[in-house]
Amino acid sequence: MSLFVLADLHLCHEDPEKTMSIFPGWTDYQERIEKNWTELVKEDDTIVLPGDISWGMTLAEAAPDFRFIEGLPGKKIIIKGNHDYWWSTMRKMEDFLEAERCFSIKILHNNHFRYENYGICGTRGWVNMPGETQDEKVLKREVQRLETSILSALKEELEPIVFLHYPPIFATNFNYDILEILYRYKIKNCYYGHIHGRSAHELCVKNTYDDINFHLIAGDYLQFIPEKVL
Repeated sequence: MSLFVLADLHLCHEDPEKTMSIFPGWTDYQERIEKNWTELVKEDDTIVLPGDISWGMTLAEAAPDFRFIEGLPGKKIIIKGNHDYWWSTMRKMEDFLEAERCFSIKILHNNHFRYENYGICGTRGWVNMPGETQDEKVLKREVQRLETSILSALKEELEPIVFLHYPPIFATNFNYDILEILYRYKIKNCYYGHIHGRSAHELCVKNTYDDINFHLIAGDYLQFIPEKVL
């Protein structure tokens, strides 16, 4: 068994006009995702998908993308991204996945999933906009969700691995609220997506910073090849 990760699938099987193929580096990305995933990931493997999974605006519109994911090998764990407008309550999403017979897809939201001696933890994350009341409320909620996820893994004596959609550090911007949680619980590895384009990738932290190993796993950065975590 192996653990993989790949963020920012941006699938658009319901509405092909929303394709990302118009952007540099995204040519035929859905076909490349399928090919690379199938070659690397086996049925007994697990793959984490940290956000921006489908362009569908509702669960019904996202259904073709979830059926596509269900047809790929491995167990899948999904996290909300900023473009996942279809995201709803846990009950509605679980009912939807069951109705669509997407039994290999699980939702990471205020919880964790065990992988050997590790806890797969995470949340969407958020941007840090000092002085913006609404952003402060969202960020506070995301910080709470991250801490809840980590604590649930620690309760089972698992080593947390954190997966986020938003980067905790980008260029000279530091999301200290999220970073404080990573520091407090001595997180060793943090995986994040969201950032696209070669010039933006160059501004990302992709190495060890303050004893945390940061990994950029946006789809276009990885050339749509799932990255092995363990």
